[in-house]
Amino acid sequence: MKKVFIIDTIRTAVGKRNGVFSRTRPDDLLVHCLRALVQRNNSVDWERVGDHIAGCAMPEAEQGLNVARSAVLLAGLPQAISGMTVNRFCASGLQAVSLAADKIMLGNEDLMIASGVESMSQVPMGGNKPSFNQKVFTNQDAVGIAWGMGSTAEEVSVRFSVTRQEQDAFAFESHRRAINAQEKGYFTDEIIPFTVERHSVVDNKLQTNTQQVLKDEGPRADSTLEALAKLKPVFAGQGSVTAGNSSQMSDGAGAVLLASEEAVKAYQLTPKAIFHGYTVAGLDPKIMGVGPIKAIPKLLDQVKISLDAIDWIELNEAFAAQSLAVIKELKLDQAKVNPQGGAIALGHPLGATGAIRTATIVSALRRNKLRFGIVSMCIGTGMGAAGLFESCS
Repeated sequence: MKKVFIIDTIRTAVGKRNGVFSRTRPDDLLVHCLRALVQRNNSVDWERVGDHIAGCAMPEAEQGLNVARSAVLLAGLPQAISGMTVNRFCASGLQAVSLAADKIMLGNEDLMIASGVESMSQVPMGGNKPSFNQKVFTNQDAVGIAWGMGSTAEEVSVRFSVTRQEQDAFAFESHRRAINAQEKGYFTDEIIPFTVERHSVVDNKLQTNTQQVLKDEGPRADSTLEALAKLKPVFAGQGSVTAGNSSQMSDGAGAVLLASEEAVKAYQLTPKAIFHGYTVAGLDPKIMGVGPIKAIPKLLDQVKISLDAIDWIELNEAFAAQSLAVIKELKLDQAKVNPQGGAIALGHPLGATGAIRTATIVSALRRNKLRFGIVSMCIGTGMGAAGLFESCS
């Protein structure tokens, strides 16, 4: 199997649902990322890129019609680059990275683009016309598919004995870490500025106002434990899952350029990381949030590495309840988990998250002179995913 090198990772800032990117088409966010990849890697012969694989959890409407191929053409990349859109819900962006890496590992391609994109402002959770097979409701093995994500988080909190106080403390720490990372400029090298235009008519004249989006919109410097404790449960009357200890619905995009060793030499590229492997695993949909409990050990076994060797873990915070359950069950070092905050503070644009967190972990490993990192997340309908990265610094 050939080595797979991560040459570049790039992302937009993450906007809140109905926030800064609410009127920006998701395909425009993805196009912006692809153009930036080209500008930053001008030694590459882009005609030689084998494919562009884009992850999207709700691939319809403004992010439908095979957004991967559309983005290639709209970005002005060579028409020779094909495109494929993949959907594994919250792991779609990471799945795209893995599929792109597979083509290189097998020797079928030397250059690949992987990406993720999602607008939860323009395409709602579940899409515009969710339609469950009615047999789901009479099948106890499958009924969890129809449970809302918040209901699965409540189930996890009960089964894994995660208290409301623990969840709120975890959420507060997510915001604290994210604000600290923003203030220290840790996200600067992975985020590309995006200019949002707003048009209005004043005195019968068209006016255009612009805003350059440079940082994630979600982190709150004013978050406090007292404020979090006052929030009411959202999904169960006597529950513990609130809007404050859940991930934010968000908009964003990210892209990754991958290459073989031959391409690295041919185009005189400087790799940032090596992609070693990826796994997915299934479990009861009612506790979908603990999917990483299955996926991370499976990944470590696949790549023959111990958990102690992992220096950094980007564990997507769908909910504080599921994050804490995973941390407890796998005995993860909390100092290594989301040191710069997670989705509770930074947002979770579903299918884009895997590509975005790839940008974060590659940057963080290099900046901190660390070696191994894992990106992992739970997935709707009862799955977990995990990918292993090694810094080249």
